[in-house]
Order: sequence, then structure tokens, then C-alpha cells
Amino acid sequence: MGVSDAKAFLDFSALASAPLGGGKREVVEPATGKVMCTVGIANAADVAAATRAAAGAQKPWAALPPREKAEVFRRAGALFQQHFDELALYATRETGGILPKGQHEIREAITICHLAAAMPLQPQGHVLPSVPGRTSIARRMPHGVVGVISPFNFPLILTLRAVAPALAAGNAVVIKPDTRTPVTGGLMIARIFAEAGLPKDLLHVLPGDAEAGEALVTDPLVPMIAFTGSPAVGRRIGELAGKHLKKVSLELGGANSLIILDDADLDIAASNAAWAAYLHQGQICMAANRILVHHSIAAPLLQRLVAKATHLPVGDGATGQVALGPLIDARQRDRVHAIVQDSIKAGAKLEAGGTHDGLFYKPTVLSGVKPGMRVFDEETFGPVANIITFGSDEEAVALANNNTGSLACAVISRSVGRAMAVGQQLKAGMVHINDQTVNDDCVNPFGGPGIAGNGTSVGGPADWEEYTQWQWMTIKDTAPMFPF
Repeated sequence: MGVSDAKAFLDFSALASAPLGGGKREVVEPATGKVMCTVGIANAADVAAATRAAAGAQKPWAALPPREKAEVFRRAGALFQQHFDELALYATRETGGILPKGQHEIREAITICHLAAAMPLQPQGHVLPSVPGRTSIARRMPHGVVGVISPFNFPLILTLRAVAPALAAGNAVVIKPDTRTPVTGGLMIARIFAEAGLPKDLLHVLPGDAEAGEALVTDPLVPMIAFTGSPAVGRRIGELAGKHLKKVSLELGGANSLIILDDADLDIAASNAAWAAYLHQGQICMAANRILVHHSIAAPLLQRLVAKATHLPVGDGATGQVALGPLIDARQRDRVHAIVQDSIKAGAKLEAGGTHDGLFYKPTVLSGVKPGMRVFDEETFGPVANIITFGSDEEAVALANNNTGSLACAVISRSVGRAMAVGQQLKAGMVHINDQTVNDDCVNPFGGPGIAGNGTSVGGPADWEEYTQWQWMTIKDTAPMFPF
């Protein structure tokens, strides 16, 4: 298939023939159940071969002149733009999103490539204070090979946000995408960068299961792992990485609270709550899984939110004008439903939804949610709006901070000063005043404390910290004589 033909840019015959030792697996479209393509599945031996090849390619890449590196990312961004419609539709279908969500992933990919293109031309160190006759510098050095393990929900953005800056900093990269979204989460990126002129063996994509993931985390040629996914897997990766003295960047989600104070505009607040709870079926690490509402406005806010949940259309986002698509697979659907049902048994009241048709889960509203219920304590990762009431700003802060880590929080109020006072007390990596929780501009540090991601951040100024390590170097004209 010729790359000049937009419809043929993703060559599925090439994907299907990838020779990997773990066999092959079908990629299924969540909305229709149709097989989209077949991909190879990696085992531990495949990972070892890839890391050896990547390590061999990394040093020549790191030594490449910065303008030549930058040009690769500029071409990659142009290719995403050139094939925008095809890639956006594929991302929509593979992830079970709506078309605007797929388009958003491609737009963000273009921006991430542009940001990476700027990195090789930025200062990469400091001149430090020193004694006369000696120059002392601190310079940023690439780690070598970076392993990237990425999730199914926004696979292109959440993979590329690690791949692009890691490459731009002079590293090689091995990606292990989720096997449910291996094309959008890896093979699409590899196709783009190969066409953009990235040197051979510098970027590898290995769809695989736990065997491949653990092999990547423990491989002696991989000094850093960047992982986005569930807290359970994140803990396992952190444990293995710590045992092998590796740097690890974890982004795991956590408890995200949208606080609606008693002076908020109810229509605006309900709109923000619905967007934060239901966007991409709630399968977003920043989704507001706790909607904290002052008790004096809880009833009218609940009424508005139930009306939205009842009328939001659910269906195949690639073909229809719908607001929500399917959950990624039956396992995820069953987990969401179990959390909802367990919380109802614990005393929460079902106000809307709570049912599903195949993988299509109805937008759900639960009221009377309290600490100790699964929807309060766990990240549901489904289209569930959980209403928790409070009586004072202090109680709202206490409820929001009742967690083991929070990625994003938001506060809505007519008084910016009051909202700021609340926001400054929230233990979260990102706080938004008069907005909802789902925000990312690509140039901001993205991360959170505790279970949200062990305090690390990616994006913007954080990328240099993540994907390089400091080396201190001193230079003297001649070696001194010492008194020994």
C-alpha cells in the first residue's frame, strides 16, 4: 500500500505479519465486535532482542546534531496532520470513543511532536559556580533505553507523551502498548516515525501481556520505565523497578473531586459535572469520580444531572451523533457494574442509569454516596457520577482529601477568592478553579501524589527531569599536583 494514499497509511497486512514469539491476537472494535486487525504478541525473548537493538541505536542518535533530531519530530507532526482523518477514525474505532475524541488524540499528537521538536534546541545544562581555573557544568544526559507501558483509554496521547520527549532527549524507546489498543497505542506511532526518518531500531513496539511487561521492567538495558495505568499494576512495576534500581514514572489516576460550592451557577455546575464524569465513558484518569455538592443546592443540582444522564445518547461513536461510546471490553463493564451494585447495597441511591446493553453502559447517577462505599473509595473508570454532600468548605476539603492520592481536583464558585482558598488545601497534582477535572495542555506538569503516581510528573518542564539524568563535569587546563 502506498503512503501517498491516505486510506492506506496504516498497512494492516504488515501489522499481521509481525514475527513475535507470543503468537498473534485479534484487535476487536468495542462498538461492533468486529475484528479490526491481527497483531503479534511479544514474549520475554522478544523484549530482550528489542532492548539490545535499541541500546545499539541509542548512542548514534544521541550524538546526532540537534537540528537533525528536531526535523524528525517536525516531519512526524506533519504526517499526523496529513493523515488526520484516517488516523482519527482508527483511534475512535479501536478505543470505543466518539469521533471528536479520536480527533482530539491526533491534534494532541501533533502538538506533542512540535514540543519534542523544540527540545533538542533548548539549553541542556548549567554552568555552576567554581574556583578560578576550573569550569564546572551540570549537563543533562539521556538514560539510554526508556521502556514505555501505556493504557487503552487515550493510548496515542498517553504513549506519545512519553515516547516523543524521551526520544528528543536522546534516548531509545521500547513501547509495550495495551493489547486492546496496540495500533493507536504503538504501531501507529512507529509507522509515523519510520516515515519521518527516525533511525532504524531506535523505537520498538511490542504488544504483550504480563510476561512482556515484566521482562521490560527487569531488563538490565532499560534504566527507566514510564507507566500509565492501574494502581495495582503500577505497584507491581514500582516494586520491580525498585528492586532493579531503575527510575520509574507512574501515572495511575486516583480519587478526583469536583467541589461545587453553594454559590455556584447550577446549570454551569451540572454541565461541568456531566462532562467530568461521562467524557469517554468515564475512562479517563482525570474523571471526577467524586462530585462534592453543598447540601443546600444538592437537590436542584441532582435534578439537572439526572436529566443530562437520561438524555445523553449512547452508541457507536464512529458512525453516530452520540455522547458516549462503549466501555473497552466486558471485563471493564463487569467491574464498573459490580462497583455500582455494591455501592447501592451499601446505601447509595440509584438516580439514573445503572444498566448496560452489551458494552454500552448507561450514564449513571448515584446519590447518598459516602466514604466506605466502593464508588467513593475506588476509581470506577466508568460513566458514573457520584454525588456526595457537604455542609462547609472545611468538610468539602476533608472529603476530597480522604484518599491515598489524587491526580486532579476542581472547585466551582462565583467567588474566585473562596474557590482559591479551598483549592489551595487540596492534595492533588492538578487543581482547577472554575473548571472541571479533565484538563491537560501538554505543556503542564501532569501527575499527582501517592496512588495518583508516586509524585512524579510528565509534560512541559517536567520532561527534562524525567527523561534525562544529571552529569556533573569539571574542566581544568592542566591537572594539579596534590600533596600525596
